[in-house]
Amino acid sequence: MSSSPIRFYASWNDAALLEAIVQDNRGAFAEVYERYWYRVFALAYRKLKSRETAEELVQELFATLWHKRAEQTIAQLDHYLLAAINHRVLSYIRAHRVRTHYATYCQTIRVETTHETEEALAASDLTAAFLRGVELLPEKSQEVFRLSRLEHQSVEEIATHLGITSKTVEYHLTKSLKILRLYLREFMVMLVPFFFFIR
Repeated sequence: MSSSPIRFYASWNDAALLEAIVQDNRGAFAEVYERYWYRVFALAYRKLKSRETAEELVQELFATLWHKRAEQTIAQLDHYLLAAINHRVLSYIRAHRVRTHYATYCQTIRVETTHETEEALAASDLTAAFLRGVELLPEKSQEVFRLSRLEHQSVEEIATHLGITSKTVEYHLTKSLKILRLYLREFMVMLVPFFFFIR
């Protein structure tokens, strides 16, 4: 008489499951997923109020747990999963807030440039071109640039927030400016005041 993998692994404790996962045991991973999925999802949903977003973040978390199984040292599985999903939720909320602020900023710019003057039209064109340029930045450079320009965080604050060095922050800012200068070369005269106060 044989038992199903889920019933078999359900008798294992978390430490044994983690050890088996490191050894590429998919049955042990399936048991971890079955054991903790709902608790992790419930925490994410409670904070986000969006089933779709919560499910997406939970799937990403468990995918990372599997793909990085040989790289991570996890002392207590339940604490790790709940802390990890909380971190992902907070990161998502911060990113969503930045996008919302950015949309508001862009709308304000558009409202302020409704007067049919050459300067107003040029500013509107510049704003649109600038937004397109920011979206073209590599993901990490874009994140650093948004924290600097939209949330007005210092180099040190960004470094602490992202867990990177100040030099790495400065590298991403410099890289972003180079890319934006190239993309906005036809608007450079208007961009001089903007670039002047970026450290």
